Amino acid sequence: MEHRSRAIENSVVVPWRQYESSALPPLLQVALDCFVEHGYHGTTIRTVAQRTGLSVPGLYHHYPSKQALLVSIAQFAMEDLLRRSHAALTEAGTSAEERLHLLVECLVLFHAHRSEVAFIAASEIRSLEEDARAAHIASRDEQQRMVDDIIYRGTAEGLFTTEYPRETSRAIVTMCTGVAQWYRRDGALSPEELAHRYVAIARAALGQSNR
Repeated sequence: MEHRSRAIENSVVVPWRQYESSALPPLLQVALDCFVEHGYHGTTIRTVAQRTGLSVPGLYHHYPSKQALLVSIAQFAMEDLLRRSHAALTEAGTSAEERLHLLVECLVLFHAHRSEVAFIAASEIRSLEEDARAAHIASRDEQQRMVDDIIYRGTAEGLFTTEYPRETSRAIVTMCTGVAQWYRRDGALSPEELAHRYVAIARAALGQSNR
């Protein structure tokens, strides 16, 4: 779809630990701000158009509906996260321990630096229409499988000692993605400090000592 390709073309490909202030195209950033303030259903196209200085027909020239704005934001969130996650795993190499370490770091950094876009992509999944919702869930499941595969392999190798690898994997991912709900940049911890602590928590959950 046209609005999807525009969002991807305007995203900036960067090393997975590096974040610019906003990678969203300006119209999507305004829509995101409105969704954060008012929720998807509480936001009108007129409100978004006024904030961008466009008429409603002018906004429709770029995005044909409010749903198209939400779909583009959700797609940006998942594609950015998956791209960074694959880069982190490439850096980690073949070690299950290092792959877990860097993937948890990646998840926490994303949900801290991109807290608003990650929050809307997760909380408004119920507002996505059927095809877009199915695509979003498929991407979310792909992300979960990355962690599942690492933990299953590490458990089989005796590296992780948890009795419940599947449930532990879900708990670790939920812990990391939950950062988007509460993290504030003016808080006590930087994203990097928080990621370091979450890696330690994940290791403990898997039965590893934190050396």
